[in-house]
Amino acid sequence: MEANERYAYACGAIDAFCEMVAAGVKQLALSHPCNTRAQRDALLPFCETVCAKRGLLFYAEDHLLLTDLFPHSANAGKYVILFFASPAVYESYQSLKRRKAALVKAGEYKGEARRSIAEAFGLLLSYSEESIARMIAQNASQNSDV
Repeated sequence: MEANERYAYACGAIDAFCEMVAAGVKQLALSHPCNTRAQRDALLPFCETVCAKRGLLFYAEDHLLLTDLFPHSANAGKYVILFFASPAVYESYQSLKRRKAALVKAGEYKGEARRSIAEAFGLLLSYSEESIARMIAQNASQNSDV
């Protein structure tokens, strides 16, 4: 896929995710992961426009919360954009990142604590409990300890 096609595809996905957040279907949405900060940052002017139009907020995230919800290999070291309607949603996301960091630091990011972080992230993304359980089951065995 050419750079222009990738950009157009990413903008289409962003618009769709923002529509879901604006409609209240999702609390938090993520852009597709970008391999470089420059690729992600090239999307920011479009994000400003679509978020202003829909009354949403966004944040350029350099260190996405990695949990067993998604394969780490698809997200580690990648750059994303978070979309949300309320600053409280963003604070909930940041709180999850802090909780995980504290668990990792204490050597307690395992078992139920690890699963709890992934489940909370899934709920913040407005996934069903069934989807969250399925996604964790698919990814937990292939993800690293952090």
